[in-house]
Amino acid sequence: MSNQATDNRIDEITIVGGGTAGWLTATFLVTALNQQNPDNPLKLNVIVSPDIPSIGVGESTLPIMSSLLELLGINEAEFLLRCNATFKCAGRFVNWDVDPQGNPRTFITPFNSAEHINGYHPAYYFKRFGSLIGKPEYADNIFPSQAVIDAFKGPRTLDMDQYEGAIGYSYHLDAKLFAEVLQEIAIERGVNFISDDVLEVKQADNGFISSLQLKQRGHFPVKFVVDCTGFKGKIIREVLKEPFESYRPYFLCDRALPVIMPHKHPKKIRPATTATGLSAGWAWEVPLYNRAGTGYVYSSAFIDDDTAHDELMKHLGGGEPIFSPGVVKFEVGVSKRNWVKNCVALGLAGGFVEPLEATAIGMIDKAARWLAAYLPDQQVSPEIANQFNKLMDTAQQEIRDFIFMHYYLSNRLDTPFWRAVRYDMHEPDTLIEKFELWNRILPTPDATLGHQMFDWENYMNVLFGKGFLTNTHSPLEASMTLKPWKQYNDMLRNAKDNMLKHLPGHYDLLTHIRNSVK
Repeated sequence: MSNQATDNRIDEITIVGGGTAGWLTATFLVTALNQQNPDNPLKLNVIVSPDIPSIGVGESTLPIMSSLLELLGINEAEFLLRCNATFKCAGRFVNWDVDPQGNPRTFITPFNSAEHINGYHPAYYFKRFGSLIGKPEYADNIFPSQAVIDAFKGPRTLDMDQYEGAIGYSYHLDAKLFAEVLQEIAIERGVNFISDDVLEVKQADNGFISSLQLKQRGHFPVKFVVDCTGFKGKIIREVLKEPFESYRPYFLCDRALPVIMPHKHPKKIRPATTATGLSAGWAWEVPLYNRAGTGYVYSSAFIDDDTAHDELMKHLGGGEPIFSPGVVKFEVGVSKRNWVKNCVALGLAGGFVEPLEATAIGMIDKAARWLAAYLPDQQVSPEIANQFNKLMDTAQQEIRDFIFMHYYLSNRLDTPFWRAVRYDMHEPDTLIEKFELWNRILPTPDATLGHQMFDWENYMNVLFGKGFLTNTHSPLEASMTLKPWKQYNDMLRNAKDNMLKHLPGHYDLLTHIRNSVK
């Protein structure tokens, strides 16, 4: 048997920075690569500064999270217990738009795929015949999720196995605790953990990163580096000088004010992330088992920090915060390339778009999978790096456009901020072209963007939820007939009734699962 493949594979990767980005990348690589072939392991180092504090904010995730945990061999019940995690059955958007009477609209983006009717998506029937249940919102006419969320139910029965669900779900989690869980798993599986400060990053004549100067250990040679150093991008930006592509032409928000709050009703935990439009941005609510992660993402051009704090506390209805780390300033945008020479930047070091669609962990997951699939060879061939960068660029543009869509399609005009996001921002050509198409047909699997982070039903949920598709008509609607739509409504009503009857309360389900952990 030839050893050529083994001899040409990079044999050591050093990750600089911990947190979710560093430890998720390490855990994925050690699991996906070394457990496949334990006799020929890839050496993985993770260097984390002991002086950088981490904050246990509530983090929302995408549906791919459950498949990631299962792939990593993580017991779901232990994860829920260790990370104070809860289930998330949808994103919930409040006061981003108004109805024809000027009242705030609420819509959800559930994690279910719709049952087709005679080979066609029920959205065509909804467009042709409208609601048969007297509820105008698209999701309530297509999915059972709205009823489950409104009743504060969990996504599965008490006797279902882990990772099973009556409806699709993801999670809310404590990011600090999740990173700790990943760190334990990574170390247990052979990752070399180094607690030390990086004082200097040294380069070879060809510009590659050759070594790190550590505070305690001194000279530390490296072959391939993953930069997980957060917003600063200490290697990709400060050393390799890779340009930063700002998303300021598309987004106004540049600050976040996180606040950790106690639950007002500890046993009523809504299985959804809520994003509520305020005067100069939006407030998030990420319910954990023991508390609520909340905060305000806003534009400093339209509101000052003190006023933002007062508006957030008024929105939350009073109460004493458990903890607030203060205002976090951020710059939206991405590294022009994530892979430069022998360095890949992941997590915040690679870029940041505001957390409206909970893409942070999902993007790290995708990038770690791509890094494993496009594992560098000894030469760190640029052909491999180029393909990785193309994938990252497509995903980052998709996230940019999907979040931009929420702002751009808003019909709120009551504050200068909402007027500005509607009329003053640069419109991505990639998205405007799709709007022209979606004015004439409904989104299809072949007529969305990228497919890396969001599928066509995600677009459908947002476009209907925001009213974009209210007055559009697809030629295909003419082929739909009323009888199958009535039958679909009967089936959906039965599904809702059955779920409301048999699904436990969300809090009760979580408590049951937590108590099952030995």
